[in-house]
Amino acid sequence: MASMLLAGGYRSFAGPAARALGITREVLNKHRNKHAAIWLCRSSYNSSTALAAETETSRIVAGNTTVASSSSNRHSYRSQESTFPKYDRLLPCPSQKATPRIEHLVVSKGGLVLEYICEALDLPPLFVADLIRFGAVYYALVCPQPPPTATEEEIRIFRRVTDPLVLRKRDSVKGKTLREAQKTFRVTNGDQFVEEGTYLRVHVHPKRFPRCYEIDWRSRIIAVEESYVVLDKPAGISVGGTTDNIEESCATFATRALGLTTPLMTTHQIDNCTEGWNSPKPFAKGGTPIMYELLGCYFVVIFFQDKKVRKLYLALTASPLPTGIITHYMRPIRMAPRLISEDFIKGWHHCQLEVIDCRKVPWPTTNIQDKYCVEDCGWPSQDYAYECTINLLTGKTHQIRAQFAACKAPLIGDSMYMPAAIAEMTNPGLNPFGKYNKDFSSECERETAVINWIAQYGKEPSVAIGLQAYQISWDDGEHSYKAGSPWWRCATA
Repeated sequence: MASMLLAGGYRSFAGPAARALGITREVLNKHRNKHAAIWLCRSSYNSSTALAAETETSRIVAGNTTVASSSSNRHSYRSQESTFPKYDRLLPCPSQKATPRIEHLVVSKGGLVLEYICEALDLPPLFVADLIRFGAVYYALVCPQPPPTATEEEIRIFRRVTDPLVLRKRDSVKGKTLREAQKTFRVTNGDQFVEEGTYLRVHVHPKRFPRCYEIDWRSRIIAVEESYVVLDKPAGISVGGTTDNIEESCATFATRALGLTTPLMTTHQIDNCTEGWNSPKPFAKGGTPIMYELLGCYFVVIFFQDKKVRKLYLALTASPLPTGIITHYMRPIRMAPRLISEDFIKGWHHCQLEVIDCRKVPWPTTNIQDKYCVEDCGWPSQDYAYECTINLLTGKTHQIRAQFAACKAPLIGDSMYMPAAIAEMTNPGLNPFGKYNKDFSSECERETAVINWIAQYGKEPSVAIGLQAYQISWDDGEHSYKAGSPWWRCATA
């Protein structure tokens, strides 16, 4: 039997699945009694756990040399072992959010990747097999450049394994530039052979998406056409997966709900915290596949690029906005938060949207906010919110969220942009790109102001915010799809 159903509807993959990932019986026996199961089957989403503070432990391992690092001190890995949980399986999904842990390894002796990770990190083979299945393990032929925070020992290891005399002896890197040899790839099979000097990155605690297991995915699938599938995407779930988790995603679960043998595909990554229409692409039959990014959803349709798509959103804001077109300019740095300016800045991206309508609605009740894990971002308590209908004219990452926050009308639950909006309202001159920006006497002063402004932003929301991809249409409305009611209109359960 390839799998068995666990309590709560989660599957534990063993037997043939384990062998397919390169787990030998000897490896299983070696670790069989070494680790006890502690992950518990979750019954509901714990919002307080989801908001727990995050820290990261990172280390480089080469042979018997192990170095651990943190922001405050450096000590051996063995002294940290008590801070890590005991490991069993990634499924069922744990009820608590694990502290991020990313391990950087340099292979000291060639062998199967699964066995090497088990031995180097003292992890059970089934757990490592799960990590590989989740896409949480990466390799590169040559170790990448260590970060500026690397220890002397980590730098020594890097210099040793990347010495030109050492690299000349490795057939696998011949004909490749150093940059090419340092490019990372996802490990897809536990029986993959890794030679001495290979770099491994293991995301031991991948980012999890518990809501995947709470959704009736079949009911979320609205249309299945020849060239696309339309999905009503729930908030709090990745569309196509994250760096360390390609398993718990809309694409994966929608594929299973439809019983497809070929996985649904997406071509962009968008915010996890938004809801609305999403169309993973199962296949293409002629034409050019175009992905229209909707922040809250994807829409893939097969047609030529000159076709026009109309994308409407609903946003729940803390303050009203006038109808009309809003224009900003976004800093061309692909990193959150996305900074925007009211004034034109050369090289910055043009951002434009149209507020079609803005109406007063009741502020979501506490029960509704708790049900959808909407975060309290510090906005003063009030009885009413404002629902805006938006025509997105340009499609930049975080565009609606950033533009509305800049207009002092942040989206409810947006724990990244609302704190900055509150800070600017309290101190109008804080935003160096805002209405009250000033001339700086030096570049250093300007950079300091930007750093201070970025510090006012919060973390990315864990589940839902007041944003929904409401409607998408093309061919002058001949093809049109609407999402269901947004979460804030739902009646109290």
